[in-house]
Amino acid sequence: MKKSMLKKILSLVLVVAMLGCFTGCSDDKETSGGSGDEKVYKIGISQYVQHDALDAATEGFQDALKDKLGDKVEFELKNASDDPAVSATIANQFVIDEVDLIMANATPSLQAAMQATADIPIVATSVTDFATALDTTDWTGKTGINVTGTADLAPLAEQAAMVKELLPDAKTVGILYCSSEANSKYQADVIKTEFDKLGLTSKEYTVADTNDIASVVTQICDEVDCIYIPTDNKIASATAAVHEIAYPKQIPIIAGEEGICKGCGIATLSISYYSIGYEAGLMAYEILVNDADPAEMEIKYATELTKKYVEERTTTLNITVPEDYVAIDMSAE
Repeated sequence: MKKSMLKKILSLVLVVAMLGCFTGCSDDKETSGGSGDEKVYKIGISQYVQHDALDAATEGFQDALKDKLGDKVEFELKNASDDPAVSATIANQFVIDEVDLIMANATPSLQAAMQATADIPIVATSVTDFATALDTTDWTGKTGINVTGTADLAPLAEQAAMVKELLPDAKTVGILYCSSEANSKYQADVIKTEFDKLGLTSKEYTVADTNDIASVVTQICDEVDCIYIPTDNKIASATAAVHEIAYPKQIPIIAGEEGICKGCGIATLSISYYSIGYEAGLMAYEILVNDADPAEMEIKYATELTKKYVEERTTTLNITVPEDYVAIDMSAE
């Protein structure tokens, strides 16, 4: 009787031990990564505002990572709707969520992400000048911190030359941008110097928010021969308001990027925002998979540059466009 009981107890102990082993082996498999348990990377995307250029950059970024990682990447896309406070909230939530990487689309999103974390890698895109965004004068081409990315700065000297090329009779240029966007101010300062070299008189006109656009654009149109708008998120989201005033007054606008040009311009020296977003995605892949250090990664710049124009507007304004310009497809507008 005692031997029988002892056998039952020993059998029970053996079963329990075996179950523990199986459970332990199962846990080990899940953490070590079998064929069905590879890591899925979680990416937080903070886009500052919705307009064509930033939308294209986000699309390019996502496509690059999907091309490289397939279904092993998940995106959490948030839009700040042109509000710095919302950008800060988004960045802080990404930190709480412990995302593997933050993609910051536009300068305010980058600055908010930098405030939120010094540890999570940040890859930014659609940033005109990283030195300005980082508020540094000791610029080496690398950030030295947990940030890298791609810039959207087109050659400003060539954009200034477009005024001379398309509008040879123009004497005065109004530079329109949002006063709260540091990168817009940077572009305005640089291109003003370029206009001076070309013998053009230029004056800056700024808006604090979209409520100022009607009055400021009306003033510009009464004082200048043409308008230049840099890559500016505030203006990009309100091009219809600019167009409604400037176009009837026959004041031509040279734009810093294609989205603004579609909305209210006649021509632009355009970069591909999809391409700089895609390049940012490839940089993110190197960080996530190959342990690249964002602090040591060179900021990359757009290489695809095309002179583009809006055919209907240049025709209406009797502007002769050289053959090396490409007409913008306005069929979806």
